[in-house]
Amino acid sequence: MRPVLFADDRQFWFETLRILGHAAYGGSDIGEVLISAEAITSGDYDSWHDAWLATADRVGAQAEAGLAAGHRVSARDGMLRAATYYSTAEFFLHGDPDDPRINEAYERGAACFATAASLYRPAIEPVRIPYEGTVLEGWFYRPSLDGAPRPTLVMHNGFDGSAEELHYLGGLAALDRGYNALSFDGPGQPSAIHRRGLVLRPDWEHVVGPVLDHLETLPGVDHDRVALMGVSLGGMLAPRAAAYEPRLAAVVVVDGVYDAAEALTGLLPLPRAEVERRARADHDPAFDDLLERAAGDSPTLRWAFGHGRYATGSATSREFLARYLDYHLRDGVAERISCPVLVCSAGDDLFFAGDGTTKPQPQELYDHLTAPAHLQHFTAAEGADAHGHAGAERLAMARVFDWLDTTLSHADDSRYDHTTRARHLMEIS
Repeated sequence: MRPVLFADDRQFWFETLRILGHAAYGGSDIGEVLISAEAITSGDYDSWHDAWLATADRVGAQAEAGLAAGHRVSARDGMLRAATYYSTAEFFLHGDPDDPRINEAYERGAACFATAASLYRPAIEPVRIPYEGTVLEGWFYRPSLDGAPRPTLVMHNGFDGSAEELHYLGGLAALDRGYNALSFDGPGQPSAIHRRGLVLRPDWEHVVGPVLDHLETLPGVDHDRVALMGVSLGGMLAPRAAAYEPRLAAVVVVDGVYDAAEALTGLLPLPRAEVERRARADHDPAFDDLLERAAGDSPTLRWAFGHGRYATGSATSREFLARYLDYHLRDGVAERISCPVLVCSAGDDLFFAGDGTTKPQPQELYDHLTAPAHLQHFTAAEGADAHGHAGAERLAMARVFDWLDTTLSHADDSRYDHTTRARHLMEIS
């Protein structure tokens, strides 16, 4: 999709489109997004923070006044939008992890979402999932309190998104269709890194395992119909977990990722093998300088290196890049997956579309799968070709849940026996 705003900074445009897209499920209002964008100087992280914080404060104050006056629905809706704007305000600040604005905006946004969640009926319930001596935080969605066992979608985000953002990328869509949903932040994701200093890790099966253990304690779950969905970098993390976790009936990746580091190495002026060698070196000041120059030339690298250092606990961009090279499904990992997989693909993905010499990452993942799989393309003609289908959330969720409806209805069917190696292509209307 051609940038409508911030034409000289694709990263600023994508994040703006991402926020605009949340309007489909009540996570933003278009006028509020546009008026905020008008106050931002392209590429200026401080002006980005200040504009979104001002909008968040205004919308949040209106929601608080509405709640005090007993207007629960209006207050809930305003709290959701304020939560989005607060998290957006701190989004680009992570290059300096000591910046006090990060946690201030994060906690204010988290509080707004918690208030909104409590105003649903049934309430969206906070969960605390035991994990390696601490907890992971998330939310449990139930369409009813009748206790009837229902299919359940477990959801996580990726490199930078939150469990709260999944309200608009699965949570409400699940409720509309009679599903439960469980969203959570894993290590390196917002609540885990902000509140507990847990850094991102590639071996995601050690994260999803405890989450599924906790799911077994929650009411109204049909444990034969549990699916996992990963968004953005979650498109690599979720299939990684599925490769080692037999309790899953299906996995959805929005969008598919086979080798996450391609999003970064493809923007560097060196062959991949040389990037790997030099990133892992004990000492390479010339390569450090190259990374700094590359970040100065690329808004995407500038943001990715800053946030990547924060999310992985890395002291330098080179250290982060070396760690990020481990985020892949090579060495037979993709081939281990045995449950059905929906691989979503965006035609103009800012990160994973390939460069003409390499395949798009969703295609690369799909080509390595031996489990039943469907590759679902989203196109420019649909307005859905951006990373994660930003701006087309209703369309994306319709295709995801239509596939899940069909797939989970056959969860016990012999054609999904875990010993099969045949690919089953599923048509989606």
